[in-house]
Amino acid sequence: MSSIVVSETVRVPASAITVRATRASGPGGQNVNKVATKIDLRVDLAAIEGLSEGARRRLHHLVARRLDADGRLAVTSQLTRTQSRNLEDARAKVRDLVVAALARPTPRRATRPTRTAREQRIAGKKQRGVVKRLRARPGDWS
Repeated sequence: MSSIVVSETVRVPASAITVRATRASGPGGQNVNKVATKIDLRVDLAAIEGLSEGARRRLHHLVARRLDADGRLAVTSQLTRTQSRNLEDARAKVRDLVVAALARPTPRRATRPTRTAREQRIAGKKQRGVVKRLRARPGDWS
């Protein structure tokens, strides 16, 4: 088992990865019944090398629902009929999650509506009031 290289500085070492093959679910006849093609890949998040503290927090937040009882990231793949392609797919999923955690979210800047936008909003509310007033019986106007 080799390490998962995410970028020049970030990688998941082979020692942090645990792989188990099991039988996949779903249709497929004899192939499904006798061949262990589903891959269950576990990654120790603490062992990932090169992650900044912020990226580590983002990664933990991203995968919070995928953590097992030991705090390891659990990724499964049973897309294909072969164990090797499912292993590559699971490794790609881990890589994509780490890449997503590396990207800093852009901070939201509070903005105020323009004068025109405010005026259009008020005009729309007034127009709506006129429509509702026209629906009333003629003697009910105040």
